[in-house]
Amino acid sequence: MDPLLLPVVLLAVAAAFVLSAAAGFGGSLILVPTLALVLGTKSGVALAALLLGANNLVKVYAYRATLPFRKAAVVIVLVAAGAFLGATLLVSAPERVVTVAVIVGFAVAFLLETLDLTRWRRAGSPVLALAAGATSGFSGTSGPLKGLAVRGLALDRLHLVGALSLASLVGDLTKTAVWTDAALLTGGDCLVALVCLPLMLGATFLGRRFNTRIGERGYTGLFWTVMLGYTGRLLAGL
Repeated sequence: MDPLLLPVVLLAVAAAFVLSAAAGFGGSLILVPTLALVLGTKSGVALAALLLGANNLVKVYAYRATLPFRKAAVVIVLVAAGAFLGATLLVSAPERVVTVAVIVGFAVAFLLETLDLTRWRRAGSPVLALAAGATSGFSGTSGPLKGLAVRGLALDRLHLVGALSLASLVGDLTKTAVWTDAALLTGGDCLVALVCLPLMLGATFLGRRFNTRIGERGYTGLFWTVMLGYTGRLLAGL
């Protein structure tokens, strides 16, 4: 990595960790494109998974009192299964088709949220969770689908962030294991993660502090802002 780019990368890492801790997800929205630009697509996506996975360990600790293991168990298992399939087999639909499907899913979920059709949201969570893991396995980010899958569990703000943190953790660790075995991740990447540890600690607790202060309505706004950010990124790739 060019030493001149290191401050930019560290700034992106810190911003990604704060956003991820505040909203429960969204770190890949910043981190994946930044690292892909600096390191190349495959290496950037792999390193992003490693960094986000390590950061999710810190997030899970920070939200340890509000981790809904039972309610989120199915979603978490399906995210991990999808991530394994996507990362191992590298099988995907054409990128344009995946992009359109994710955007349509976002629009439908927003409509269900607006109309408060809770039963439909819950019924769709398992399907979205599996799709989230699979898309994450070959694109490096599952933000929109993962957010929709966990949102469908109808949890309060802190438990929602806890569930997102758990789902993100298992997904990123699954991808990291697969890509380490495929030699996409090296000892140097692990050293980068170790160097970023102070950022993980500081940014995670800063993000959690922000989350506890904004209330349910503020968090709903933050959640859909992150979703719009993902959708804008997808639209830009069409």
